[in-house]
Amino acid sequence: MRIPRRILAVASALLVAGASATFAARAEAAVPPAPTGMTLTFSDDFTGTAGTGLNRSNWLYSTGTGYPGGAANWGTGEIETMTDSTANVYQDGGGNLVIKPIRDAAGNWTSGRVETQRTDFAAPAGGKMRIESRIQQPNVTGAAAAGYWPAFWALGDAARPVGATNWPSIGELDILENVNGRSSVFAALHCGTNPGGPCNETTGLTSGERACSGCLGSFHTYAIEYDRSVSPEQLRWYLDGVNYFTLSSTAVDATTWNNATHHGFFVILNVAMGGGFPAAFGGGPTAATQSGVPMLVDYVAVYQSATGTGTTRSAYDRIEAESYNSSAGIQVETCSEGGQNVSYVANGDWLQFNDVDFGTGGVKDFVGRVASGATTGISGLVEVRLDSRSNAPIGAFALAGTGGWQTWQSIPANVTAVTGKHTVYLTFTSGQSADFVNVNWIQFRR
Repeated sequence: MRIPRRILAVASALLVAGASATFAARAEAAVPPAPTGMTLTFSDDFTGTAGTGLNRSNWLYSTGTGYPGGAANWGTGEIETMTDSTANVYQDGGGNLVIKPIRDAAGNWTSGRVETQRTDFAAPAGGKMRIESRIQQPNVTGAAAAGYWPAFWALGDAARPVGATNWPSIGELDILENVNGRSSVFAALHCGTNPGGPCNETTGLTSGERACSGCLGSFHTYAIEYDRSVSPEQLRWYLDGVNYFTLSSTAVDATTWNNATHHGFFVILNVAMGGGFPAAFGGGPTAATQSGVPMLVDYVAVYQSATGTGTTRSAYDRIEAESYNSSAGIQVETCSEGGQNVSYVANGDWLQFNDVDFGTGGVKDFVGRVASGATTGISGLVEVRLDSRSNAPIGAFALAGTGGWQTWQSIPANVTAVTGKHTVYLTFTSGQSADFVNVNWIQFRR
């Protein structure tokens, strides 16, 4: 949900007929069953009592005018203050979430922005993820709609700990955006660097404006599917089940794509007022803008498939570092102890290992087989996190130089009790930008 630097090519895109299919709208629909080969991993169909807020075990309210430590006005120039008041965000008693922007007597706007507590919605290597919602956009047009900016989107998990100051490299998936009451929908991937870069920021890699007949007055389904079972990988956007926009991983370099997609996401619903995107289509809000026109959300659902390999790793077997499912900032080289190791590891790099099974008996510690040729004063932490890179480490050890990049040591570290199956992240933190560690393998011990 970022500011376009250029008005998008609108006229031709509005002629796209495939995106204009209209479904019969009901006020409430059940969360759809999982697509073939996938399972439902998260959903909320907003069946709470009329006038009540959201279940805060599922959702958090982002309030104010920006993330703590992040850019002002949410980084987009929007002018509203987000609240957790049931005047702005509530369940209507009919199976819908209501997000309502309101202007007070002094001309100040408030609205709502809610995010999933979970940040681990991801497509496993060789698998898929689908994020879907059934939404009625604010039913307002013309001068009365100036400045309205409803959105359904997702941010990479690493955005949350730092107030999205690492945007856009950590990835943003815009599933539905609309501005100024236009009968349309915009979709985009944000990635790379800002401004410009491989993803044309702040515009992003976008669908342009696509026609969405009836979207302001009735419910429609909006979805994105990230497919890692095909080569090249694909992001596909859907309106009422019709695939109207596709991006392949070949659209950008491999590092940019992997950094933007190979990790967890959290889902966001909000209605902004004003900012760069509405400004590109006439501006607003103005004195003529109508207060109190809501976005209605029937359900949100996230579906995921299992890893394409179908392989479960035992936490108590040696896990070779180069067998990662996803990574950032990592290279692989020949190891002096045989096989391969990961190398050139520095602050912010990470490794992801899917489907690591800790069983039921608990775990005592983990051991990392590591080497470092870093010079004096260069050191860092090797950390283990579960299920999301934004979760706190369950264990870590510090490392300085070992005498060489192939001079290996086995270093243990205690971990908190763990049972069951998890995605394991090996993350690397340092006060310097220089490489500080190579990793051959890790292993957990009972």
